[in-house]
Amino acid sequence: MSGQTQMTAANRLGLDYRAEAARLGKPVVPIVDAHAHINGERAARVYKEVCDLYGIERVYSQTQLSQADAVKEVLGDRVRFVAIPEYMHPDRKWAHTEGFLENLEEWHARGARMVKFWGAPRLRDYAAPMGLDPEEIVPFDSPWKLKIAARAKELGMSLMVHVADPDTWFQTMYKDSSVYGTKADQYTSLQRLLDKTGMRCLGAHMGGYPEDLGFLDGLLERNPGLVLDASATKWMLRELSKQPTADLVEFLKRHEGRILFGSDIVTSDDHMAQSDPENGAFGNQLASSEDEAFELYASRYWGLRTMYETAYRGESNIADPDLMMCDPKRYDELSAPALHGHDLDPELLKMFYRGAVERTLDVWYQD
Repeated sequence: MSGQTQMTAANRLGLDYRAEAARLGKPVVPIVDAHAHINGERAARVYKEVCDLYGIERVYSQTQLSQADAVKEVLGDRVRFVAIPEYMHPDRKWAHTEGFLENLEEWHARGARMVKFWGAPRLRDYAAPMGLDPEEIVPFDSPWKLKIAARAKELGMSLMVHVADPDTWFQTMYKDSSVYGTKADQYTSLQRLLDKTGMRCLGAHMGGYPEDLGFLDGLLERNPGLVLDASATKWMLRELSKQPTADLVEFLKRHEGRILFGSDIVTSDDHMAQSDPENGAFGNQLASSEDEAFELYASRYWGLRTMYETAYRGESNIADPDLMMCDPKRYDELSAPALHGHDLDPELLKMFYRGAVERTLDVWYQD
């Protein structure tokens, strides 16, 4: 314990994350994080310290194009880029259509060999203000996604997809299925995309369905070119903690080499000082100093390594607002779910932390 008394969203347990990293020790192999969003020179330096402490050797990052040089300067060969749209560009329509297509060449020159398609249901809410019909950009086989996929394939690139969202969101913000569809509906256009393009694909956030390993079994069996990353820390801590250890172990063994470690950490120089959350690069105020940014980034790796490597039983170190969203009478903004440590076998961890990436993304990124 650090002796701090104030509970924060990134440190509900008052942990000294530097001391905790030493207590955990080095992981069984240096870890590759298959899914993060590293932006900002100062923030990248804080993130680098966290990586050094928690044994993260390399990261596949969805970095903003304008930030790529600064991030590369700090992380060097430790970072590999994933091509994404210019989300912060003033012309959002251009950024998600012609701009994304045009930028593939520059991303490829920077070493990116994977293209991210964001297809979360709430993209429908953003399409109209961008001057687009949702059907032009939301479905994974929409005209623009197919056009971008075709060019990516010509360049020898693979895909990454964000499909669906937590069950908790479909119970609340996506309740109107006439607008957003059901959770199962989200996978129809993804399957068409994979069938039409035949491209290799990384399904972010356990393919969007950590709540149902049986569903993921079928998804992986139908698509031999598909692999999954276990990113989105709060989501994974909540849902994978619920999975019986025997079931999770069986799933990881059955799909050996196709399930990759990830965090979904988002860094930003906006985390370095107090700022207007409406004007921040990612529209949040999750941290407002270097110390808070360190705690924010370290909290994710502490929670994940604790769940996978130890037999910990207790509450999560990270507040989970989905609990309050679903049951505001029972939970508040600092409530957290149970964290169930699975104490995975070292050989299983070696594959999950590193071997799976070496078999998949590292191969995809070879010229």
